[in-house]
Amino acid sequence: MFNTLQALVGRATMERVTLFLNHVLSAEPVATQRLRGHAGRSVQLALQGWPGVLPALPPTAFRVTAAGLMEWCSEDLPEPPDLRLSIDASNPALAAMQALTGERPRVEVSGDAAFAADLNWLVDNLRWDVQDDLANVVGPVPAREIARIGGGVKAGLREAVRTLGGLVQRKRDAGAEQSR
Repeated sequence: MFNTLQALVGRATMERVTLFLNHVLSAEPVATQRLRGHAGRSVQLALQGWPGVLPALPPTAFRVTAAGLMEWCSEDLPEPPDLRLSIDASNPALAAMQALTGERPRVEVSGDAAFAADLNWLVDNLRWDVQDDLANVVGPVPAREIARIGGGVKAGLREAVRTLGGLVQRKRDAGAEQSR
């Protein structure tokens, strides 16, 4: 029963991730234009070293549609994918902290170089316009204030994570110095 529930949650999560990804892509015509040239190509995200104590993640492979959007390949995983991104997932907590500080995880890329270059461009240049989406729900003035407050919270979280990371590193250095 746990495996069935896990599969349902995983599937629902990946469907929502795909919808969100396509929402962000479709907001920027240049993004979909860049991807249209790669229609039919697939990209697979492989999480290396995922801890066995955590539930397994669903397959994470996507295919580019003719419209320049992404389609989740739930069952029919392309073999081999046109592009494979292997991400170090051995320490999810560390990866989450790095993401909060804006660091990218270590990624090994294999496959189509032009496809990889365009996806890298998207990662570097594509951003979700939260304020614009909020404005559609609550109006432009409240959306601007919510975005401003959210920006302050985000900056505070980043600084707290950096500070915590620095304290942990100093503790490690002090422990290593004592053991000498």
